[in-house]
Amino acid sequence: MKKYLIMMAAAFVLMSCNKASEHKLTDGKWRGEFSISDQKFPFLFDVEGSATDSTTVYLINGAERVPLKGVVYSNDTVTIPILAYDAVLTGTIANGKFEGKFKKLFIDNDEGVPFTAEKSDVPRFEVVDKATDISLAGKWDIQFIGQKGDTAHNVGIFSQDKNILTGSILTNAGDLRYLEGALTNDGFQFSAFAGLSPYLIKGKFEGNDSFTGEFYTTRGVTKLVGKRNAEATLADPYSLAYMKKGEDRLNFTFPNVEGQKVSLSDPRYKDKVVIISILGSWCPNCLDEMEYLSPWYKENNKRGVEIIGLAFERKDDPEYVKTVLSRLVKRYNVDYEILFAGKLGDDATAKALPQVSKIMGYPTTIFIDKKGIVRKIHTGFNGPATGLFYEEFKQDFNKVVDDLLAEK
Repeated sequence: MKKYLIMMAAAFVLMSCNKASEHKLTDGKWRGEFSISDQKFPFLFDVEGSATDSTTVYLINGAERVPLKGVVYSNDTVTIPILAYDAVLTGTIANGKFEGKFKKLFIDNDEGVPFTAEKSDVPRFEVVDKATDISLAGKWDIQFIGQKGDTAHNVGIFSQDKNILTGSILTNAGDLRYLEGALTNDGFQFSAFAGLSPYLIKGKFEGNDSFTGEFYTTRGVTKLVGKRNAEATLADPYSLAYMKKGEDRLNFTFPNVEGQKVSLSDPRYKDKVVIISILGSWCPNCLDEMEYLSPWYKENNKRGVEIIGLAFERKDDPEYVKTVLSRLVKRYNVDYEILFAGKLGDDATAKALPQVSKIMGYPTTIFIDKKGIVRKIHTGFNGPATGLFYEEFKQDFNKVVDDLLAEK
């Protein structure tokens, strides 16, 4: 009888373990789809360490792998934190399917975006029987056409390996980061999800050198028109924001992560070249810029250059601000000051920096010479997803700083 009871207990424990494992992510590649209106937004992720207490999920977009750590299991619920954007993927796993919602925690009572995912090696997009023989590779002039007929000029830069596509679209405020897609019978499609918001782009070729299409987000759909142009370029990033007439200096004092007041007039910045980075912890291009600036600062600050980050956040609650900015500083190992400059809004930057014309986008970078005079204002950031544009940015950035440091 005793032996029977031991066997029953062991069987019960085994059944409990098996049942628990059914509600956990397992190592390997997963393919998911967000459902938004009548569209499916495919996304890919990789799971590692599911047999341990530290499961990591990697969001995949072409060459990009975004690590999401701290996966939490509670009964049959799985929660994947997306700390960088104050969001989560949360749901349940049953019969091999992970179903749930992508929720933004900074939005009260967010209904979320529904998704389903399964462990699978299938590609992001279904392979078509006969893909178009028109190539998307190269540079394109792209216009986003708003519902009111307003247009915005952008640049697409794409690579093609057989029917698989990668690339990005550059705007004057930054780029759409890593897009991954495939050719269709008469055009192409891209998607991306790096934690902030799902993207979906669909295009149809109108001859070899033009296309029409749609750009889908959680906010709606925008029409696209593309024209092939090997010389495609954006507006001069130094022409979009400028100092107001009669102004040539900035003067501000804001609290840092610890709540201590920091001023541009502090001794730390006297007789130094100072770079002001206007950012937000919620802004993907700002995070790309910080990933570049943090190690750059460590290598160059002894040359007589300083950086100050001015953060504009979704909330002005002190605890919220301290949490998101501390997380930012830790993630990118930042040694320069990050200051809270105000709550995000249409007039936020105008209140913080009244000497500057309207800031056109995040990030915006302001270069100040050793005398405290603003010399250049650069709008946007071309990140690593833009290839040659990123390399051009780095060369230009270093030249501007070198020239300012060389001045007496």
